[in-house]
Amino acid sequence: MTAFIIIDDHPLARLAMRMLLEKEDHSVVAEADTADDVVGLVRKNGAGALIMDIDLPGINGIEAISLLRAEGINIPVIVMSGKNPDYYSQLSMKAGASGFISKQNNLNDLTQAVNAVFSGYGYFPLRMHNTGEQPDVRPDAERLKTLSRREFEVLKYLGEGKEIFNIAARMQVSNKTVSTYKARLMEKLGLKNLRDLLDFTRRNNIS
Repeated sequence: MTAFIIIDDHPLARLAMRMLLEKEDHSVVAEADTADDVVGLVRKNGAGALIMDIDLPGINGIEAISLLRAEGINIPVIVMSGKNPDYYSQLSMKAGASGFISKQNNLNDLTQAVNAVFSGYGYFPLRMHNTGEQPDVRPDAERLKTLSRREFEVLKYLGEGKEIFNIAARMQVSNKTVSTYKARLMEKLGLKNLRDLLDFTRRNNIS
């Protein structure tokens, strides 16, 4: 069980989040409609995690996360926002958030996000860009479970910046085999390029 703080300027949204968290045997030790005193709020209540909107009176959620991290407060922060998820999920991650949920989706995503975060993973569901395809909303933890041991090994080396031929030498396989592993893991994780791969390994501490 984890003690949460909810920061959202919509009372009904806070109520819905509280009910869902309590249903999962967590507790809500404080609520607020602004993040202006987010550092004091977390320290006063001894919270173990925080759920926060971005659009808030005063300082916004992204600024609040940066404040927490600057003060050395590293509890998980899950952002729940109605803003464009393609852009703001990345912005939240860069500020130090542990996960991002779009308010456009079902609130039950919160349960998946909490479970992923407390299993040691980030929760930043990848979306398709201008393809007309359905977004892949599986959390990182579920994606990682689809990888074989060898695919995960290649992912780790790629995240460390190693070249294909270096990885092949370490794993004692051919360059072609490593390239095959890379192609498979990219497909399984829903990654389009090296930048996506590096973001994925960083937010999930794979190195």
